[in-house]
Amino acid sequence: MSAIETAPLPRESQNFQRLSFTGTASEYFGIWIVNILLTIVTLGIYSAWAKVRRNRYFYGNTVLLGRAFEYHAKGKQIFIGRLIVFAYLIVYNILLTAFPIAGIALAVVVLFFFPWLIMRGLRFGARVTSYRNVRFDFTGKMGGAFVAFMAGPVLAFLSLGILAPLASRWMYRYMGNNLRYGSRAFATDPRLAPIYQTWLFSALIIVLGMLIVGVAVLANVSVIVALIDNPDVVSPEMNASLFLLGVVSYLAALLSFGIAALFYRAGVRNIAWSSTVFDGRHMLKSDLSRSRYVWIAVSNVIVTVLTFGLMRPWAAVRSARYVNEHTAIRFDGDVGEILAAVEQEGTAVGAEFMEFEGFDFGF
Repeated sequence: MSAIETAPLPRESQNFQRLSFTGTASEYFGIWIVNILLTIVTLGIYSAWAKVRRNRYFYGNTVLLGRAFEYHAKGKQIFIGRLIVFAYLIVYNILLTAFPIAGIALAVVVLFFFPWLIMRGLRFGARVTSYRNVRFDFTGKMGGAFVAFMAGPVLAFLSLGILAPLASRWMYRYMGNNLRYGSRAFATDPRLAPIYQTWLFSALIIVLGMLIVGVAVLANVSVIVALIDNPDVVSPEMNASLFLLGVVSYLAALLSFGIAALFYRAGVRNIAWSSTVFDGRHMLKSDLSRSRYVWIAVSNVIVTVLTFGLMRPWAAVRSARYVNEHTAIRFDGDVGEILAAVEQEGTAVGAEFMEFEGFDFGF
């Protein structure tokens, strides 16, 4: 190896630069409550503009090296996209009622267009996002979207989840390898073995939950059999106990699936982001604690439900802050020079996206 290849990286490039979130629950509550009220008053029409206000707040408070991200979408773009989807649903239901065959044919046609809609949605989301006045871009094609978002989930379902890690790998590779910042590319190739380790842990959580449900079901069955032999002992209290046992077992199963999904999501994110490189040399990193991530998600839901939704802004800010604080990038070289070069190159690249970004169809 040459001296250049073996030389240590500069001190500033040996540390990861972490994202931060500067928003507060009280600030976001004002935006959130206005969005809710205007959406209700306008019968849902304002929801497109509400999405823009929400994203601008969260992007604008996501900070890297002292500079925030920006969200440039307009409410009209999102509204038109939703209007097109709504019009399709009306036409589809009319055709399905009056001409069932035509309705089924229309559903099949849209199914073939679904990968295109996903691809366009990812491109829209990237192009309306910027950092230091440089737009992101997404160059994925329809075929890749089909593999990542249709073939992968179908294989995972048909294999009873055994091939879910493969589907996750396809999805992250499609999104990561087609993402651009200015003219410079991201690249990701998460290894399958670590994803399967995360999957195995999540599968064990599901198995444990199902065992609890199985014990509850067996207990229910044994009690019911005993009651059949001795119908005189049946009482309202016993019926209530059986009902409660059934509800608890159902919630246990639901909770085990939810916790397993959250564990899996955090683990795969860590693996995929930590396998991603920007511009061939700048490494990304995600180091979420899976248990902490699950606790935040579950407690957010509980608090939100108990407060009838009023603590939703607090929950959203809490989640955003945790995820940002555990997401980082390590620049190989002088950070200022690297970002200045990207900013200079990216100004022209971003200009073509300023006037017309397309529509957001919500996929």
